[in-house]
Amino acid sequence: MKFQSLLLVGALVSLNLAAEEAKENPVTETGMVKITWQDVDSYRDVKAVGDIQSRYELRVFETLTKNLNKSAEKMLKPNQKLELVVTDVDLAGDVRPTFGATPNDIRVVKDIYPPRMTFSYQVLDGEQVVIAGDEKLRDMSFMHTTGVMNDKPLRHESKMLNDWLKKTVQPKL
Repeated sequence: MKFQSLLLVGALVSLNLAAEEAKENPVTETGMVKITWQDVDSYRDVKAVGDIQSRYELRVFETLTKNLNKSAEKMLKPNQKLELVVTDVDLAGDVRPTFGATPNDIRVVKDIYPPRMTFSYQVLDGEQVVIAGDEKLRDMSFMHTTGVMNDKPLRHESKMLNDWLKKTVQPKL
């Protein structure tokens, strides 16, 4: 009986220690852009729909980094680098349950659920900081932009970041 109690206590302690372990912040880097995704579990909405949560998060982070890098390459000098520390993400739309109609939840994209992102950034020229700041982005008109229809993943969030880069960072360079 004592041995079973010790095993139970040991199992509970190890579960508690595993839960308390600090989860490492993912970092994605492509070309001139490096993004640290800080405290991902507290993000407003990066919910997976029909996928494993960790795999979905990684795909979202890599896609946003790659898309931002495409714009950054056109603006930044070859020796410059854009670094972001993202503290909150709210993807366009809202995840809704299907109540058994399908095996997965669905993401409903309406103009009342705009994409949002909070982060700090810096543009480095070698080791020297050229520009730095904090941003809270929200694109309230994401459903009303004109242009070519596209069905690329994370198009609303990528456009919001690209617009920020053109309006905020490029003029200061």
